[in-house]
Amino acid sequence: MEELVFPPFNYKLRKENGKVAIFDIIRKKYIILAPEEWVRQHLIHFFINQLNYPKSLISVEDGLKVNKMKKRSDVLVYDRQGKIFMVVECKSAKVKLNQNAMIQLSTYNQKYNSEYIALTNGLQVYVCKMDYENKMVDYLEQFPLLK
Repeated sequence: MEELVFPPFNYKLRKENGKVAIFDIIRKKYIILAPEEWVRQHLIHFFINQLNYPKSLISVEDGLKVNKMKKRSDVLVYDRQGKIFMVVECKSAKVKLNQNAMIQLSTYNQKYNSEYIALTNGLQVYVCKMDYENKMVDYLEQFPLLK
């Protein structure tokens, strides 16, 4: 797997049915190691180890409906009051981050109304603070600290 902008971490791998799986500390199980999962696992460990987000406030692959279709958000971070603080969409490092990816993330956030949204392919990261009152989006240089 490729090196990403997130710091390396100690990960656990194993073979399952001839495929490599990585241990997910949030879901507490091994997940097939697809390129997008590599990015998601780096992001999760970055949140926990560098930003001190508690594991208990991170959710992975939360189900939601978009236009009657079942979808899954990649990562949700809750604030200490239980409100969704940030919605993150992860893509494979091979996927170019473009307007379609941001539209996907924004569509998911219509359900959540999160204070922050983020999009990453592990090589690039876009973090936005949402201002619903003024219908504005502010692009940030880094991930926010958890309140």
